[in-house]
Amino acid sequence: MRFFKARPISKLAVSPPKANPERSGVAIPIIVKNEARYIEEWARFHLLAGVSHFIVYDNGSTDETVSILRDTVPAEALTIVPWAQSLRDGRSGAEIHNQVLAFSHALANYGAEFRWMAFVDVDEFIVPKADASIEAALERVGEAAHVSLPWQMFGRGGHEAPPEGGIVANYTRRMRTTEGARHALNWKCIVDPSRVTGVRVHGMEIDGKGEGVNDAGVRAAHSARGKAGFYSAEFLQLNHYYTRSNNDLQAKLQACLIASVALQQHARRVMRIVAEIEADEVEDVAAIDFLARAQGK
Repeated sequence: MRFFKARPISKLAVSPPKANPERSGVAIPIIVKNEARYIEEWARFHLLAGVSHFIVYDNGSTDETVSILRDTVPAEALTIVPWAQSLRDGRSGAEIHNQVLAFSHALANYGAEFRWMAFVDVDEFIVPKADASIEAALERVGEAAHVSLPWQMFGRGGHEAPPEGGIVANYTRRMRTTEGARHALNWKCIVDPSRVTGVRVHGMEIDGKGEGVNDAGVRAAHSARGKAGFYSAEFLQLNHYYTRSNNDLQAKLQACLIASVALQQHARRVMRIVAEIEADEVEDVAAIDFLARAQGK
């Protein structure tokens, strides 16, 4: 008889794929569910940023998310994987983190074909700050196999309801800096899939080690990414549109508040982060500037 709930399994060990000698480009594996309102803009932005393939894990969408992707992304650049599941360890009962499982599947089954894989969510946009593409910006890190990008956190921007015109054009107020933030700092990563040996959402293990570089090539252990001298968004900026509109935020919070105690605690944590974001904001148009360059405006 168990008297406690097993902790979720949030890290998986993987055997890295052998790189295809002709591999190239940047792929984004992503897990989605009911993102019809926002997925087209996200996909178009990353196509402009040079992403060559999207591996989309559909976690049971009941809206038009998948059909919008098929209409937006060229067929040769899109793989859709049905991913509506909840898996547990047969002995402990511990839930296996579905996103970690999806990322592990992507690495093992598709990683050999790509120079880079970027692991983000649909509310996160990878913005080249000076270069024409994500891949061009990554040339600065040389042979490094793990690039950590810190969240740049955007709040509600004064929008009660989702505004017309999309995310990038309307959400231009972000937290001044997440460096040293108590609640709002986390990381996402871009990796060489042929060297990944362990998978977590916010940092991969490379060649058996938990370390990597920032976008300028400065190296650190994952556990030391928060220390002075590592934080950087000089060449690649990860815009995390954390709340979108207030209506979007409240819908997510409401789903948590009517669910388990753990989700209620998550809702309170979300509001602490929102308060931290909106306490000290600055104007940030890096994504708008990138689109202007990419579209020749």
